[in-house]
Amino acid sequence: MKLLAKTLLCASVCALTLSSTANANDSFKHEIDARQSYMQVLRHNIGQLGAMAKGKKPYDAELAKAAAQNLALAASMNNAFMWPKGSDNANAKNTDALPAIWDQLAKVKKINGDMKEASENLAKHAGNGLSEVRKYIGAVGKTCKGCHDDFKAE
Repeated sequence: MKLLAKTLLCASVCALTLSSTANANDSFKHEIDARQSYMQVLRHNIGQLGAMAKGKKPYDAELAKAAAQNLALAASMNNAFMWPKGSDNANAKNTDALPAIWDQLAKVKKINGDMKEASENLAKHAGNGLSEVRKYIGAVGKTCKGCHDDFKAE
């Protein structure tokens, strides 16, 4: 009987420990899901423009204009609430965000401002021809790379 009681007590403690760890790791689930969805929107629109710029898709002025405007609108969002401190890959599940984001917040904010500016420039010109898409899309890609190089896990 003592062995059964000890086994049940041990199993209960293990279950509580695992459950509280899982809850702590999932405490930012909604924020992480939101920012990953946001990144998908960016990726989809950049993908449309990038395919045109690389000649993998025919240039379509209306689609280029729409995708660039979508980027500019998304880049102008205040999404700071999607990035609470502690929602990095060292403390939360299902994220590639590195803790360095919160240590270098000024740099992240600058890159975000650069993304907004580059996206707005692209949106002004994307409907005016393939050469304009090619001219302005690089600045957008540079901001993406700048953030991913320093703040996203491989």
